[in-house]
Amino acid sequence: MSASRVMRAVRVTEHGAPSVLKLSADVSVPQPGSRQVLIRVHACGVNPVETYIRAGTFGEKRSLPFVLGTDAAGVVEAVGEGVTAVKAGDRVFTTATESGAYAEFTVAPEANVHKLHDALDFSQGAAIGIPYFTAYRALVHKAHAKPGETVLIHGASGGVGVATCQLARAMGLTVLGTAGTPDGMKLILKNGAHLAFNHRDKGYTDKITEATGGKGVDVIVEMLSNVNLNTDIQLVARGGRIIVIGARGPVEITPVDTMIKECSIIGVVIFYATPEEMKESAALFFRGMEAGWLRPVIGSKYPLEKAAQAHHDLIESPGATGKVILTM
Repeated sequence: MSASRVMRAVRVTEHGAPSVLKLSADVSVPQPGSRQVLIRVHACGVNPVETYIRAGTFGEKRSLPFVLGTDAAGVVEAVGEGVTAVKAGDRVFTTATESGAYAEFTVAPEANVHKLHDALDFSQGAAIGIPYFTAYRALVHKAHAKPGETVLIHGASGGVGVATCQLARAMGLTVLGTAGTPDGMKLILKNGAHLAFNHRDKGYTDKITEATGGKGVDVIVEMLSNVNLNTDIQLVARGGRIIVIGARGPVEITPVDTMIKECSIIGVVIFYATPEEMKESAALFFRGMEAGWLRPVIGSKYPLEKAAQAHHDLIESPGATGKVILTM
């Protein structure tokens, strides 16, 4: 493959609003180095964390311009020296990339490239990375959730929410989920939730407490902690765990409430998972694809050049119904 090939990619030109995402048609196709894989991208996932990185409010600022995205799905175009896990022509998905996923080609480390089961299409493959691996880190590595416990997924109808519903159900948990629209509620009931609640309804929290027989929920997976954290402390059982996956601002809490509950509040970022932890998750998810419980739900699809619109809609939508995807 000659080094002169170019591709289309969406780059962050400066930190700011969605409009800083610019499509460029003459980005050099990256070359795979040792233990790296070059993938022709068919679809990539859009995750809330990418909107924070774009805005410059999350993690270390990168040198501009750069291509966003970790979750690509496509076909292996070429492999670098020493790669044994995949070969040219394999259908794959990624959990991290070197060069960014909002592009027609991406280079990813071999350890972050996983075979995509034939039962899933590329859009579904692009919906696995951050959502499912975050769900596993939250439920297993951080909450240490056990079969028979009750979990509340607070904001269950988006990419991570649906993934958490499916995984929690497969793990033998009693699954309660919230959504902001009737369609969202239907979606989560179809994807593992035993009960669904509309978090826009006044008094929905009383219904959740009632559903647990007054005991409270053992584990809460929280997508919008700046709005819900106080509520979560009221809803959680004594000794329960609140796992913070999403936040869009500050929140004020009364610490004595955490003492009364003896609850834990634990933040989760998938980027800190060790290679061993990622391997463990990947092994379970391949079995989940085989068994049929891992089935990503796609909400909105946008062509690559509409990435800015996808970012806007992801944050501004009245309620999520599945995963936002860019297609090439």
